[in-house]
Amino acid sequence: MIKHIVLFKLKADLPDEQKKSKLESFKADLEALTGKVDTLKKMEVGINVNPQEEYDLSLVSEFDDLRGLKAYAEHPEHVKVGGTIREVLEKRACVDYEF
Repeated sequence: MIKHIVLFKLKADLPDEQKKSKLESFKADLEALTGKVDTLKKMEVGINVNPQEEYDLSLVSEFDDLRGLKAYAEHPEHVKVGGTIREVLEKRACVDYEF
């Protein structure tokens, strides 16, 4: 099994209300992928509530193997969500590991 963990930091110049709205939308869009991408076994998305931390959103998902993760990454629905996130993304960090 593969665990895929991603952290997202949105652009610092986004107004607070816009940032909050975008984060809620991204959370819903990412969670909706669970029913659309067959290789995605489990997903949890969280909006950071600690203003002292650098990242705004976390994604933890699970796949049977790296092929499943690759299929997810290339899936048109995932690509669509990723495109909307990239519009306001400052930086991203990712770790994939076997468990």
